[in-house]
Amino acid sequence: MCHRYFIINKPYNMVSQFVSDVKVNLLSDLPFAFPEGTHAVGRLDSDSEGLLILTTNGRVTRLLFNKETPHIRTYLVKVKGVVSDKTLQYLQTGVPIRIAPSEMYTAVPEEAVIVSRPEGLFERGNDLPENAPHTWLRITLTEGRHRQVRKMVGALKHRCQRLIRLSIEDLELGDMQPGDVKELEEKEFFNLLKLDGN
Repeated sequence: MCHRYFIINKPYNMVSQFVSDVKVNLLSDLPFAFPEGTHAVGRLDSDSEGLLILTTNGRVTRLLFNKETPHIRTYLVKVKGVVSDKTLQYLQTGVPIRIAPSEMYTAVPEEAVIVSRPEGLFERGNDLPENAPHTWLRITLTEGRHRQVRKMVGALKHRCQRLIRLSIEDLELGDMQPGDVKELEEKEFFNLLKLDGN
């Protein structure tokens, strides 16, 4: 069987699945004829945007999440308020977040830096005005706790206003617009994700 491999720029307010028992925006609402058996690898929350992998190959999830070296994910994050140097240093060295009612976990990013809003960044319909106090961050993780980035910045008293996944390993969102779909050849797909496809 010849499997197929896609990346999309998942829009805001869309869940990372094709079917649901409740009325929500779904991947099946995108104007693209995905083949039968296509599923998302990993997920992005409804209120998050950016790079999402879709494939018909059921091995990809296991290969990616069971790698000997955890895979790297990079996010562009807009938070409320101005992040101070002290707060940034705290973020860089590890932030305790709650992962269960009685369990805390210290989340340590691979990288966390303040950045400028990228030129040509796609808009979001209900985005807050750029003149409201805010900070853009680029955060790179090898961990994948539930809503980890949002919990990390929230623990520092900076509410997450926008979260966009830019890359997974060497697979990048690039200039894709919300709802765009790009199909990749199998060899390129596995090479960019640093996976052994054999």
